[in-house]
Amino acid sequence: MNNAYRHFRIVFILTTLLMITLKVASAETLLNPTTKTIFTPLLADPIEPRVSVMPWLNQRFLNLDIGTSADIYQSNSKNFAVGVDFGTWSLLRRSEDFKFPVDAVDYLFGINTSWKKTISYGPLPFDELSGRIRISHISAHFEDGHYLSDGSGWIPEAGGPTIPFTYSREFLDLVLALSSPGHRIYAGYQYIYHTIPGGINPNSFHAGAELSAPGNTYLAADVKLLPIWQSSLLDTKCYRGTWNLQAGMRLNSIGLERVRIACNYFTGISMHGMYFYRPESYTTLGLIMEL
Repeated sequence: MNNAYRHFRIVFILTTLLMITLKVASAETLLNPTTKTIFTPLLADPIEPRVSVMPWLNQRFLNLDIGTSADIYQSNSKNFAVGVDFGTWSLLRRSEDFKFPVDAVDYLFGINTSWKKTISYGPLPFDELSGRIRISHISAHFEDGHYLSDGSGWIPEAGGPTIPFTYSREFLDLVLALSSPGHRIYAGYQYIYHTIPGGINPNSFHAGAELSAPGNTYLAADVKLLPIWQSSLLDTKCYRGTWNLQAGMRLNSIGLERVRIACNYFTGISMHGMYFYRPESYTTLGLIMEL
């Protein structure tokens, strides 16, 4: 009961603060056209720049994501764009007295190009084909929250490289999507052309689906095939499926069209670079903002 109360208190406080902030902000700021993108960001993909606060329900952690994608050029026909991506994904430990020491954080920046085209394929329920190519750099770091409380050193991680170690990747990511109002399916491929540490399979794959439901609710799923790290070989071999399932509701009824409350279930290889070798399973509940 105490843990459930803490979870409720955290979500309630964060919800209240964010609603106050967004209500104070002007509608013109929230709807600034420079923040819109031709390719709509994927709802359930964990490696998508966003602003969100997602406490874990089964462990004392919290995901805090701060980032955005923005088109800096759009063609006159609004069917081609060039944009930028910036994002951080932070894993925080929840401690007493409402403190959140940072365990690990990932940083991403890059450029992208996107396009879309109206289509008509007879019986298929889609009227638009779209695509996006991203070229990005991502690095990951342990922070003070991953340090032993007595100050004697880093918290050891079984099965991983010796801490501290350097994690850095440069990659190209392609995704194609078929969509129509209310639903979308997509598939993609990612190629890592440079990585530290080495020995990591450069190929990975992902796919997903999004479906609108009554009452401004939606369901979304993202699945990835990610290479499995073999610590004894300092190499990767085989793949593992990594799922992120999301159910959410847009808060249109209270005037917050760009805010949604969402519940995620994640299982598979960790999305955080410092844990690129480790499988995880957890559920989160919190807020996502599309700014």
